[in-house]
Amino acid sequence: MTLKAIIAGGGTGGHLFPGVALAEEITTRQAGNEVLFVGTERGLEARVIPELGYPLELIEVRGLKGKGVSARLQGLARIPVALVQSFRILSEFQPDVAIGVGGYASGPLILAAWMRGIPTAVLEQNTVPGVTNRILGRFVRAVFVMFEASRAFFPADKVQVYGNPIRRQLLDNFLQPSSPREERFRILILGGSQGAHSLNLYMLEALESLDRSRYRIVHQTGRKDEAEVRDRYLELGFDAEVRAFIEDMSGAYRQTDLVVCRAGATTLAEVMVAQRAAVLVPFPHATDNHQELNGQAMVDAGAALMFPERDLDGARLAAAINELASDPDRLSAMEAASASVGRPEAAREIIDFCVGLVGETP
Repeated sequence: MTLKAIIAGGGTGGHLFPGVALAEEITTRQAGNEVLFVGTERGLEARVIPELGYPLELIEVRGLKGKGVSARLQGLARIPVALVQSFRILSEFQPDVAIGVGGYASGPLILAAWMRGIPTAVLEQNTVPGVTNRILGRFVRAVFVMFEASRAFFPADKVQVYGNPIRRQLLDNFLQPSSPREERFRILILGGSQGAHSLNLYMLEALESLDRSRYRIVHQTGRKDEAEVRDRYLELGFDAEVRAFIEDMSGAYRQTDLVVCRAGATTLAEVMVAQRAAVLVPFPHATDNHQELNGQAMVDAGAALMFPERDLDGARLAAAINELASDPDRLSAMEAASASVGRPEAAREIIDFCVGLVGETP
């Protein structure tokens, strides 16, 4: 049986790239399978999905939480329009299943699919779900989560703990040996798909306490900070490669000894499947403090150190890096712990379950 699936949502890489992983699983498992993405023109999907060669439909919807009164009213006014657009998309594409991957763009489409009797599911990457998924969790047939702690927010009979789907290029890191350690300790700095300004600043401050002859650094900065960060590395004489955005994340993970990053669920899932140790600096303004809660799960597994921004400065970040670089046995133990909690089969297991949902349709 061929499968036609809609993957709805996005906005950021944390929501979008698990959806891409599901699309890869669907389209490669059988000839004739089809995937349609649904998002907004403001989200990352508007650029990334066409580049990857998948079809994309756009709906007009905006987030409501954390907005002013005027913005909320405008957002509410768009919901009926987004529902009408969603019904049109469903009528034209005729999907067998609709999967929401998080972000406000998933709300109208998944709700419309439920109203049409189409099998529906959502992915929840974080320990604490966002408003959209909390609402959709009441209607959909299945909720796929990464963390056991997420069970408490959804009906127990709908929850499946399968992990966060990882793109196929990143699965190579689970199947292939890492590049051997080099004389210089290699650090990968990641702030998410858009960079992280405060994390960039902490790292630049940390450089004052790091030996430039000891380290090689790859730093994803986001577009706004790229020039400033590159200039500072050059000024201090570090061996550093600075990029606004890293396309080949598989290669970046494979050629590093330590990842310094935020604690978004998708980043953590990638780090675990790549079998890497990490220093986590959670985004302090994440909804419901979910990044710190995400990161704690990795710390508890023994795979990471974590420093909330309220407790961090450049000297402390440098001390953590120097400590791990000087203790290869501890670093290897953290890598083994990271590998032990990675879920490389998440995409396959989720799509297997969704095929079963389609089979249950009257």
